[in-house]
Amino acid sequence: MDFLKMMKQAKQMQEQMGSLQEQIVEIEAEGTSGAGLVTVVLNGKGEMKSLKIDPSLLKEGEGEILEDLIIAAHTDGRVKVDAAIQEKTQDMMGGLGLPANMKLPF
Repeated sequence: MDFLKMMKQAKQMQEQMGSLQEQIVEIEAEGTSGAGLVTVVLNGKGEMKSLKIDPSLLKEGEGEILEDLIIAAHTDGRVKVDAAIQEKTQDMMGGLGLPANMKLPF
């Protein structure tokens, strides 16, 4: 009896993981740096969808600062995407009775 229940849960989890993967692609998060001088938008896969740079940063000799700010904004966005994915995963998988410390997706 327990084996059948476990198989049913595995099938349900597989279906939910497929749905989750579709939803992850739709997630978008904005990362910023330099008090909003650089802004990036990332999708759930971590791909950069847009980049905005304040014109005040487009000065000769400011290239290294701009590079650092773009990297910082991307990192900020990636942290937010990862948090959104984790939250969505926990919401979807919460009813399966999995251990609380189990990280999903695998």
